[in-house]
Amino acid sequence: MPRPREFDRDEAIERAMAVFWEHGYEATSTEQLLQAMGIGRQSMYAAFGDKHGLYLAALERYQARQGAALLDRLRAVASPLGAIEDILLGVAGEAPEARARGCLGIQSIVEMARRDPDVVLLARSATAVCEAAFERMVAEAKRRGEVGPHVDERSAGRFLLTTLQGLRISARTGATPEALRAVAGFAIAALKASPPSASS
Repeated sequence: MPRPREFDRDEAIERAMAVFWEHGYEATSTEQLLQAMGIGRQSMYAAFGDKHGLYLAALERYQARQGAALLDRLRAVASPLGAIEDILLGVAGEAPEARARGCLGIQSIVEMARRDPDVVLLARSATAVCEAAFERMVAEAKRRGEVGPHVDERSAGRFLLTTLQGLRISARTGATPEALRAVAGFAIAALKASPPSASS
């Protein structure tokens, strides 16, 4: 009969996530992770395989949480366009330390995507979920007349996710809340804009 685990796996992942988020994958040592999780080396290997396996578990947990939070926020506002606007403006409204911390998902892509196919797969999955959520909200906004009928939902979904990612990167590099709000406002205005007339 196998011995029961001597630690809470979910709590260990949460603690490891915080370390990876602060330092990145390469700069995080196994010893830092073990100390943060409060477990021994053999326990970590038994549960996650190695540092890479633990990183993937932490990243998957983070992306699932962020995707669920995005869906909840998009559903929380009666106006679909208003919900989208709240998401984009939310970056500017974060506390300074949260803006500086950035997004673990984006951090993982910048650091790891060119050489880690597992990170690429997780990133693609998270991207698909978020783009689809934005796409559905744009479609509903079109149905309600909040967005022009000329707007392509799929392209708009990709545009909005790219804008959100850009806002998070800009926030981490020190962009002011005013600058972030201006970008968010420009994105919302783009969805409302009428297409150019054929005679122009």
